[in-house]
Amino acid sequence: MQRLTGKICVVTGAARGIGRAIAEAFHAEGAVVIATDKDEVAGVATASEIGCAFHRLDVSAEDDWAALAVLVPVADVVVNNAGITGFEEGAAAHDPEHATLDAWHSVHRVNLDGTFLGCRYAIGAMKARRAGSIINISSRSGLVGIPLAAAYASSKAAIRNHTKTVALYCAQQGWKIRCNSIHPAAILTRMWEPMLGQGADREARMQALVADTPLKRFGRPEEVAAIAVLLASDEATYITGAELSIDGGLLAGSAASPG
Repeated sequence: MQRLTGKICVVTGAARGIGRAIAEAFHAEGAVVIATDKDEVAGVATASEIGCAFHRLDVSAEDDWAALAVLVPVADVVVNNAGITGFEEGAAAHDPEHATLDAWHSVHRVNLDGTFLGCRYAIGAMKARRAGSIINISSRSGLVGIPLAAAYASSKAAIRNHTKTVALYCAQQGWKIRCNSIHPAAILTRMWEPMLGQGADREARMQALVADTPLKRFGRPEEVAAIAVLLASDEATYITGAELSIDGGLLAGSAASPG
C-alpha cells in the first residue's frame, strides 16, 4: 500500500539532489507532488521525468510564496529543502573572521528566511484541515560548529530551533500539524563534485572525506528521502518537534572515543 496516497506535497529545491530524491519518493508513494525550484529549466525537466507538477519558487522571495499560496492553497506536506552553502560560485571566505556581512546575509536569506516563509505558507495551507506535516531539511552542520562555513552552520542551527518553535505553536493551536527537522551529514550530491573531481584520485578523495564517519561512506539522497516519507506519512503522527540525524554514526561519538 502506498503511504502517501492523495496527499498534496510541496517540495522546495526539488530540481536536483536531496529535493529531487524526496519528490521522487513521494510520487512513488502515491502523493500529488508539486516540485518547486528557483532553477526553472532544471525544475521543469525534473518534474517531467518524475511525472509531477512544477512551480518556480525562489524561497527567499515573499512574493513567490504568496503566488504559490494562490496556486496551491491547500497542502498536506511541505518540505523546506532548498538551501545553499555559500560556495556555489567558488571559493569564498565564510569563516567568522573574514566573512562579509553580504555573504552572511545571502546564506541566511535562502536557508533561514526561506524556511521561515515555507513554514508560514505551510501553516496557512494546512490549518483549514487542522493537520499536516512540515519537514525542514537542516544539517549535521546545524548541530556542531563549522569553522569555515559559519553562515551555513548558523542558518542550519536556526532551522533546527525554528522547527521546534513551529511544532509547539501548532500544538498550542490544537492543530495536528507536525513539524520536524532532518539533519543529513555527507550526502553524495552535486554539491560535493568540485571537491571530488573526476580524476584517478576521486575514490581516495571520497574516502578521505568520510574517514571520520563510522560507516565509512557517503549517504545517498534516497536515504534522506526515506526519512522524509516516514515523517510525511500517517505512521509518524506522534512525532513533532523532533530532529532526525542521518550521518553514518558521525555524531554518536568523537575522535577521542576509545577504540
